[in-house]
Amino acid sequence: MRAHRALLAALIASGSGIPIDSFAQGGPEQQRAPVAAQLPVEGELPSLGGATLWLHSQPLTGEALRGKVVLVQFGTYTCTNWRRTLPYIRAWAEKYGAHGLVVIEVHTPEFDFERDLDNVRRAVKDIGIDLPIAVDSDRVIWRAFKNEYWPALYAVDAQGRVRYHHFGEGEYERSERVIQQLLAEAGHADAGGPLVTVEGRGAEAPADWTSLRSPETYLGYGRGERFVARGGARRDEQHRYAAPAQLALNQWGLEGDWTVKEEAAAGSSRGRIAYRFHARDVHLIMGPARRGASVPFRVLIDGRPPGPAHGLDVDDQGHGAVTEQRTYHLIRQPGSIADRTFEIEFIAPGVEAFDITFG
Repeated sequence: MRAHRALLAALIASGSGIPIDSFAQGGPEQQRAPVAAQLPVEGELPSLGGATLWLHSQPLTGEALRGKVVLVQFGTYTCTNWRRTLPYIRAWAEKYGAHGLVVIEVHTPEFDFERDLDNVRRAVKDIGIDLPIAVDSDRVIWRAFKNEYWPALYAVDAQGRVRYHHFGEGEYERSERVIQQLLAEAGHADAGGPLVTVEGRGAEAPADWTSLRSPETYLGYGRGERFVARGGARRDEQHRYAAPAQLALNQWGLEGDWTVKEEAAAGSSRGRIAYRFHARDVHLIMGPARRGASVPFRVLIDGRPPGPAHGLDVDDQGHGAVTEQRTYHLIRQPGSIADRTFEIEFIAPGVEAFDITFG
């Protein structure tokens, strides 16, 4: 839930005792809360016009959708938080589509490379989404909704009125009850019954919230935090960095020749990123600086190959390659979670690293 990143980081750093799932998922009590008998009217469905293009659908309008219950979800293809909601989104579309539910994904980019239509088309195919997708490369729909979050979910009734919203992951039970209630209001009383049961796998598996103590961390100077280097980051200037021998929890450093840009750290030679983390999963958004290039890398945990803790994009020795601009799943620890040092060494120059997320 990227717009909440700073607050989440502050809670983690302060050791406040507030469980992360209470923040990122709404907390168990909130998830079990029943839907109110009367959902408020939050406004009319904003315009869906202004999309760069539509995938899997002709352009949809509020007028054409009148009489349908509509879910509009904002996401972007590198967002791990959004990916983890997709098992529910797909299940709701499948279960309630015959009862008049329309689910629309709005792809609004966070990083510049997510505006590339070839990247979006490839990601949609790889992730496996066949729902209508409004590609919102210029953030026109984003601004119409006054949205600030990835992911964000809006529920619209058959009269074209926004009746519910939820930002971030979680609240799945409540969200589905809202779907059922709005469908019942539209005359689909048979749309109730048991809620869907899903099991996210791979990159879509839910986070291990109970052991997550590391926040999303941007590697560009625009939003970068907790970077440790003598003299700090040299903005837009190639510089040889030396990673600190010791890192505190959630600190990170660079080794080798890097240019720290607004959105990313770009490697100019063989180089390394080190991060002291506490989480089950480690994801890194990165890509080759030149389209079609391949940059080999190796991942280590506490100086050793990950073995059974390797992620989907590396082998048990930690070997992998950066071939596309996307999120790479590097670590999934099967055992106990503790403070550990994650390192990724790039064997060749030409990588751009944008953002590290945890799960």
